Amino acid sequence: MSSPSPVEVEPDLHVHDVLRPDRGWVTIVWNDPVNLMSYVTYVFRTHFGYSREKAEKLMMEVHEEGRSSVSTGSREEMERDVQAMHGYGLWATMERA
Repeated sequence: MSSPSPVEVEPDLHVHDVLRPDRGWVTIVWNDPVNLMSYVTYVFRTHFGYSREKAEKLMMEVHEEGRSSVSTGSREEMERDVQAMHGYGLWATMERA
């Protein structure tokens, strides 16, 4: 009966890096000349469940800065959020945080 061989682990690899899910993505909503500010606020409240205050703050970022990061999470979650924003008629993309 043989004993298992020792396994070498790279020194910069940490357990929390392996176990932590991929949360490094953001959904960005971009300003457009079509949708009303009240509609964008409605979408943020409806889809994300944000309070009126948070939804209005994000909407104002979209309006004044041209974009806003509206959600963060895994790549798959952000793909769903981008698709949902497109379904509401908003221009949205995703990128690494």
